[in-house]
Amino acid sequence: MGIGHYLLLMVYLLALFSLFVYGINCYFLMIYYRINRPKASHRQQALKKKFFKSLPLTGWPKVTIQLPIYNERYVAERLVLSACQIDYPKELIEVQILDDSTDDTVEIAAAVAQRMREQGFDVAHLHRKVRTGYKAGALKEALRSAKGEFIGIFDADFIPSRNFLKETIPYFVDPAVGMVQTRWGHLNCNYSMLTRAQSMGIDGHFGVEQAARAWGGLFMNFNGTAGIWRRKAIEDGGGWQADTLTEDLDLSYRAQLKGWKLEFAPGVVCPAELPVTINGFKSQQHRWAKGSIETAKKNLVKLFKAKLPLLVKIQSFLHLTHYMVHPLMIIVVLTSIPMLFTKWFFVSISYPLLFFTLFCLATFGPSNMYIFSQRILYPDWRKSIKYLPFLMCLGTGISVNNTKAILEALFGFKSGFVRTPKYGIERKEDTWYGKIYSIPFSAVSLIELLLGLYSLAGLLLFLLFSKYFISPFLFIYTAGFIYVFSLSVMHAYAQSRKS
Repeated sequence: MGIGHYLLLMVYLLALFSLFVYGINCYFLMIYYRINRPKASHRQQALKKKFFKSLPLTGWPKVTIQLPIYNERYVAERLVLSACQIDYPKELIEVQILDDSTDDTVEIAAAVAQRMREQGFDVAHLHRKVRTGYKAGALKEALRSAKGEFIGIFDADFIPSRNFLKETIPYFVDPAVGMVQTRWGHLNCNYSMLTRAQSMGIDGHFGVEQAARAWGGLFMNFNGTAGIWRRKAIEDGGGWQADTLTEDLDLSYRAQLKGWKLEFAPGVVCPAELPVTINGFKSQQHRWAKGSIETAKKNLVKLFKAKLPLLVKIQSFLHLTHYMVHPLMIIVVLTSIPMLFTKWFFVSISYPLLFFTLFCLATFGPSNMYIFSQRILYPDWRKSIKYLPFLMCLGTGISVNNTKAILEALFGFKSGFVRTPKYGIERKEDTWYGKIYSIPFSAVSLIELLLGLYSLAGLLLFLLFSKYFISPFLFIYTAGFIYVFSLSVMHAYAQSRKS
């Protein structure tokens, strides 16, 4: 076997083994969830009991709710109205609308703020004409004038639950708690196969990952919305910083490195509008993937140097670099066909069987976690299983988009904060056709098509040579790339016809 074959084998095995590690970690998180759930539930109940016993309702703290928006004409009013409906003493809650808009959202937000003030609510409309620092900059500037000891944050696509403050404030009876994250719900999960797939992915993160990390003493993160911070923890962690696209993840790690604890409240559900177009979803994923790697570059060295348990460091590394699975998948796809033509690969059944096993563990780790999350969150969880193939296709098909984001982060290419379009869609009959804020068709989709055809060629070749072990996974890649490419073209075409 020549040096080229050795290098090919090493690249293939390294990518496959790395995917295996990330896949196995899903099983670890599920086990950690099971082990720590009883203790966490008992602790949360004890905190609430202690809080309500020691503090009457009239003595509750002042809270500021911050609502960062940018060109949100379809959802701005809904957001402000729902924030004002949170069940909490009116005199103890302040609402700040952090408005960086450049369209008629400014007038809509100003009008609803005035209406709420006339009803006795403390609502401030803070309009910036220059988006310095984007969302992080808006949060940083508004914090200077915020009156609250605690800072709740909701993005424009969310509807705060009425019990949000009464269920989260008691956690802060523990002076070490710096932030409480609540669970994301879904306003429009039944809108399409795309939204169903997204909802399953989000449920996996909030149903299992966040809970396992928070309850097991691992580092977790604020998700940018539907959470509440102790103001002192924000300031002690270094405040909001705009040098990454995920200012929420960045602050979470900086605060935890300072010794603050982050809590997760799974019983408080704040529903949100899922992206209804694939190009909007890609924009969101690009921001999350790039920001995660930027945050890893910024904080991992400090984390490894910190006096923390080895398990915390390993889990933090896997957490911050999780989006690396996408370039790893592309490497596996690209090397699959060359592997087929290496004579040693199929000398015996041992190599294909080994790779098949690694593929299974890497692929079905996340899949099992998603099913597990449906089981613990919903009584009718079995009805959701049929949407798992669409989530798997979405997860593989989005890898080109996310690999681009990761490469930009690794090589230090800066890009602006591109918001995810929201259309105020809550019911199946609602439509996004003809509405503004569309994300244009990207040339990245052409690479998705090419990789889909390449995967298909590999699948046919493996079947032609009767090499069946790897074929099912090439089928998943083929379906994923073609699915995401097709949706990209369809949604871009539909938007252009109606606009």
